[in-house]
Amino acid sequence: MRAKKGMVQTLTAILLAIAGCTVQAQEAAPPAPAQAPAANGAPGASGRGRVGGGKVGRPAAGFNIPQSDTPWSWDVVAMEDAVPAKAYATPRQARKILVLCKTAGFVHSSIPLAAAAMKELGDRTGAWSTKITYDPAEINAQNLQPYDLVFLASTTGQFLDDPNNEELTTERRQALLNFVRSGKGLAGVHAAVDSYHTSPSLGGRGRGADESFVPAGTWPDYNRMIGGFFKWHWLYPQVITVKIDDLNSPLTQMFHGQEFVIHDETYTMAQDSYSLKNVHELTSIDYSKMSQEDKDKEPAASRRTDGDYGLSWIRREGKGRVFIEVLGHDEHLYEMPVYLEHLLAGTQYALGDLPANDAPTEQ
Repeated sequence: MRAKKGMVQTLTAILLAIAGCTVQAQEAAPPAPAQAPAANGAPGASGRGRVGGGKVGRPAAGFNIPQSDTPWSWDVVAMEDAVPAKAYATPRQARKILVLCKTAGFVHSSIPLAAAAMKELGDRTGAWSTKITYDPAEINAQNLQPYDLVFLASTTGQFLDDPNNEELTTERRQALLNFVRSGKGLAGVHAAVDSYHTSPSLGGRGRGADESFVPAGTWPDYNRMIGGFFKWHWLYPQVITVKIDDLNSPLTQMFHGQEFVIHDETYTMAQDSYSLKNVHELTSIDYSKMSQEDKDKEPAASRRTDGDYGLSWIRREGKGRVFIEVLGHDEHLYEMPVYLEHLLAGTQYALGDLPANDAPTEQ
């Protein structure tokens, strides 16, 4: 009888201990991230980022939907863990950059995370201070004076334009060109190149694209300054091998000369817009390692004949400098140390603090 009573007491103690641990775990659990409204069937919306109960944690993605300025908190934590602690070069002076997140087309869910990553890179390394804006009206001659660089976070479409004010549109465009050409910097990721060009129907940008469509630039000065414009993409999560084209550049040192495999939505540039005679190529798709099945997805009418699919590059624009990284569609890119290190080095080049060979790859 005493043995049974002792067993009951022991079992009770164990159950109470388990219950106590459960309560403590619940009290210590982090708060759930703020929920963003779903994009009601928006085309291209990401399926990643779902949490328990089918709720969407990340901001919505889609064409011409309201933009979120708040990244998913769990993505921010992962990004902060991946940010390097040291700059590649000591700034020659205190630097200030303006991150522009305005879109006039497809809204990437990764935009607020990209902006947060740029701010964290500057804060952590001391390479720059950051202001983030979603307002294209901030691109004007007077407002740009204190800044050293404008960073385009997946801007799409005619992101500077005011459809109701042609004069204002012209002023904004000229302000950006003058800013860079005067000796300042321009940098951008992903959909910075999906801007100022003609486009097929919304459903014709990936698989099943209009085979006869060939895009054309709509702002030649921007198209040349940025280095190229979008014509078609392999859809996320396309697997590609990233080739390091300039092994000696300080902007590729983080890759240690080694190719690597990655998944992303991978843009291709129109052949008459992207040329090695206009840009200094840093990385590109190793086209020789892409399957024939994937190669055949690219529309024949606009397929590049040179097999050159640039992913990152630099170039001079007047007295200024431009750095472009085409990868960056999905949030997980901004949680990869090597990707953030490449953004850091490229931005420091564009700021004028990290010297690099920026002569066109082909003379």
